[in-house]
Amino acid sequence: MKKLLTATAATALLAGTAMADDVKLGVLFGFTGPIESLAPAMGSGAEMAMAEVTESGKLLDGATVTGSRADTGCIDNGLATSNGERMIADGVSGIIGGDCSGVTGAILQNVAIPNGMVMISPSATSPGLSTMEDNGLFFRTAPSDAREGQVMADILKDRGISSIALTYTNNDYGKGLADAIQSSFEAAGGEVTIVAAHEDGKADYSAEVGALASAGGDILVVAGYLDQGGLGIIQSALDSGAFDTFGLPGGMIGDSLPSNVGPDLNGSFGQIAGSGGEGAEKYFAMAEAAGYDGSSPYSPESYDAAALFMLAMQAAGSTAPAEYGAKIMDVANAPGEKIYPGELAKGLELLAAGQEIDYVGASGVELIGPGESAGSYREIEVTDGENKTVNFR
Repeated sequence: MKKLLTATAATALLAGTAMADDVKLGVLFGFTGPIESLAPAMGSGAEMAMAEVTESGKLLDGATVTGSRADTGCIDNGLATSNGERMIADGVSGIIGGDCSGVTGAILQNVAIPNGMVMISPSATSPGLSTMEDNGLFFRTAPSDAREGQVMADILKDRGISSIALTYTNNDYGKGLADAIQSSFEAAGGEVTIVAAHEDGKADYSAEVGALASAGGDILVVAGYLDQGGLGIIQSALDSGAFDTFGLPGGMIGDSLPSNVGPDLNGSFGQIAGSGGEGAEKYFAMAEAAGYDGSSPYSPESYDAAALFMLAMQAAGSTAPAEYGAKIMDVANAPGEKIYPGELAKGLELLAAGQEIDYVGASGVELIGPGESAGSYREIEVTDGENKTVNFR
């Protein structure tokens, strides 16, 4: 599709082609806000891929790759957009992010599309992003919540749950995920007794929990954020005795939730995007050696997002978004030799030789449809105060 480029984008295009010896990638995550406990390991994952490629000396003509971090606040569209604009002004060749769905859509519409900039999000999951007009600039290594809704319905039915109360954080992410859970669970014969929004940042959730308790249900499913309203809902429900078991979608999975809630969370369960197998195990070992937890939610997907940028640049022979963007689907999918974490140099060498690769990465990358992950999930159960992976789906 042909599109007009702004003067800023045209300048970025020329700079991207001419200055291949120093590639800069934006890392635009919620280092503050309702998922701030997850962002450090996400940032470390993206930056480890950049360091791996830089140390190899195999990208283009020995290009170095550096990351430029900035904050989205997860739910602050103004902050996310202004930081995205600053990244463009600083000459990034791509943006790894956003993280939460609402800010990701805002960055895409207000920053990426006007400037012809490619974005790859490791964690934005709203189904609405699948159909957004993006001029071929937006990809995600996380699956859509349309897929997560089906996975959660399967887990609920397999565990003998016949009815749920459902609350969601009142934004694009929460509403889209709640709709997907409700429709999938009802299609499987389950009953949803109530679907109610909650706002983040409140000190007291007793009124919301009272309404949820009145409706009843075998468990309470909380489609919220683990460091914000979702945590408050769970604590209020436990304090009042309204519910003792909780369904935990992706935004609620992270070490801080069982740590903050304590042993009363044991037995609760849910799912988070992720896969097992060779790629995941290699990545976890690499992260441990680097001093961070690679199994933290969306950290593998962040490594993969960064890797896809650099592999696509190699395939295109350019750091210009208008040239390498079309190569992302090619390097992510078959046919070609499979590439795992720690093998980015090998992938770069194969591409330089004109051969094809199938990037598997840390999260079992396979991009479908509008450039999003096909969707593998880890089924999680809270046991002895920790999130334990009990199955893959």
